[in-house]
Order: sequence, then structure tokens, then C-alpha cells
Amino acid sequence: MDFKTLFNELQFKAIRSSGAGGQHVNKVSSKVELSFNILTSEGLTTSEKNLLLQKLGNRLTKNQMLVLTCQESRSQHRNKELVTKRFFEIIKKGTTKPKVRKATKPTKASIKKRIDNKKLHSFKKSLRKKPSLD
Repeated sequence: MDFKTLFNELQFKAIRSSGAGGQHVNKVSSKVELSFNILTSEGLTTSEKNLLLQKLGNRLTKNQMLVLTCQESRSQHRNKELVTKRFFEIIKKGTTKPKVRKATKPTKASIKKRIDNKKLHSFKKSLRKKPSLD
């Protein structure tokens, strides 16, 4: 994964932010929208692209674009920094391969403990039965 190439492939768009803020919000485009096309990226290997498509499937658009927005700050530059930081965190998390689970057997002591507990529970329940008249 080449971060410099990935950064060059990012597309930014400044939009007017919604919400309270009065005249400042109405005249300044401080909200930043980042878009990134996973399929055409040259900074990712094919295995990384497949991992991202699999893990980020619900966050992608129909044409496999990852779109992130940020409007936390009043400054467009700060919002751009925040959205790029969030983008690289998502990419790092999305490209990490999950650990392979190794199947293990229960220990002999744990099996014995479980069976002893079952016997004890069974005995306890048998004491609650009505006595037989035989």
C-alpha cells in the first residue's frame, strides 16, 4: 500500500455546511467531501482491493466509490485534514487480514469438571422428586 499514491488519488470537494451558524454558514463552503475509487486505485494491490470491497461493502456507492464527509470544524482546511485522517484509518483497518482461528480441544480437566457438574446437578434435581412407594 503506497500512501503517497493513495493521497494523490483522493478527490476533494468543498460544499456548504448545513446546520446552525448564521451568516458564516450561508457564505462559506467549509464542509469537505472526499471520494476515492477503489477499483481504479494504483496505490492498492488486487488483494487489498478485494479485502476493501469485502469489508467496506456497505459504505461504498454502486460504482465502488468510498465517499466520506466532514463538517466538524468551521475551517475547510481542518475538515480536509480530519477527513483524510479518517480515510487512512479506514483503509488501514480494511486492509488488515483477520487472524486465522486455530481449532482447539477442551482439556481433560475441563471435560471432567463439566461432567462432574452435570452429575451434581442431576443428583440435586433427583432429590426434588417425590419419593417412590416401592
